[in-house]
Amino acid sequence: MKYVFPIALLMLLVATPDCLAQQVADVGWGGPDYVPNRIRSDNADKNVLLPIGLPQSYYDWKAGLQEETGYSFQADYFSVLLNSSNSLPGADREAGSGVFRFSGFWELVGRGSDTTGTLIYLVEHRHGYADTLPQEFSLLNLGNVGAIEIPFDDDSLHLTSFYWDQVWNAGELQVVAGFLDVTDFVDVHPLTSPWTDFSNFGFSIGAATMDLPNDGALGVIAGVQLTEEAYIIGGFTDLNPTDPFKGFETLFNEFYTLVEIGYTTAGRDLYFFNNVHLTLWHTDPRSASGTTEGWGGVLSYTESLSERFLVFARGGLSDGGGSLLEKSVSVGFGYQPQLDDELAPADQLGCGFNWGDPNDDLFGSAANNQYAIETYYRSQITREFSITPSVNFLINPALNPDKDSLWVFGLRGRFVF
Repeated sequence: MKYVFPIALLMLLVATPDCLAQQVADVGWGGPDYVPNRIRSDNADKNVLLPIGLPQSYYDWKAGLQEETGYSFQADYFSVLLNSSNSLPGADREAGSGVFRFSGFWELVGRGSDTTGTLIYLVEHRHGYADTLPQEFSLLNLGNVGAIEIPFDDDSLHLTSFYWDQVWNAGELQVVAGFLDVTDFVDVHPLTSPWTDFSNFGFSIGAATMDLPNDGALGVIAGVQLTEEAYIIGGFTDLNPTDPFKGFETLFNEFYTLVEIGYTTAGRDLYFFNNVHLTLWHTDPRSASGTTEGWGGVLSYTESLSERFLVFARGGLSDGGGSLLEKSVSVGFGYQPQLDDELAPADQLGCGFNWGDPNDDLFGSAANNQYAIETYYRSQITREFSITPSVNFLINPALNPDKDSLWVFGLRGRFVF
């Protein structure tokens, strides 16, 4: 019986292309961190503080390479440092980590047509700067049920994505299959990326109420445009990826399954702007970790009030599974002082408020509700280099009863080429 829902979901998604609206787009059903979207936004011209950097001939060469062969690539390096006003007894108050990434896509089938097949990849090397890593800092060092800068750990060479991306009718139907990061496709919004936007996981995928598989999970995800404004995204992946190629051995043991139904007035290429969607997910029990079966849902609303200003409101709940929070509500806004590419404006201010109720299965029913306020400002120093200072004010950390509040100061740097 556990195979019925994933198989039926995939059949529904693949069987509906005849009802699709006619609308051309140049990106897929993915959010800001979907590799083609990220490369497109990083290659766009931006207003910068210092007009220095790599020569324009380098970018002209990359553009020519994509035009002639269908292949595009980029590399970037992230560095994160965190410091808190206090911590649990005996725990460090600092954390740091770096990540080098190399990503690309190669349009191998139907280049220049409405129906294309593309190979997409993302490889990372994650490494720590200190004994404490940003990923675990909030929970283990501060006693706050959550994560700040969740991608930053030290698991060395890391296959994040390697999959085939098949698009029909200029994006009306898209199916990706291979080793996936589901957070590129599920419950995305304009400020969802922990790489470039909010550092607190409460403002990212699922508002910290989703029990997510690790990236590099073997699976299938599909997106379908139902009408000019309505769409559906869904799929399933291996729940416990370790060595990616062992996913072929474990895929049919324990599933992660998701479906999202959404409505947007921003058009296909920017569907996560001016968007309302409901995302539902389910996880099988994890035999290796002993985590129970889980399910949940997230309701998200995002609206651009002007070219420079957008607001969002998101709420999630879960029952069982391994999510950090079982109830969560996040509200906030983003503002860009200058008008640049919609997917990644050069300078950007973000501010948000989150209320969260920790997962009883993991932290006990006595764990108190928590509150978090984050403000960040991303500044594009040069075309290739940006810095993002952030401040998190954590109120009533559930696992640190001796502290009513904590401050966490962060600094994230990024160099991309």
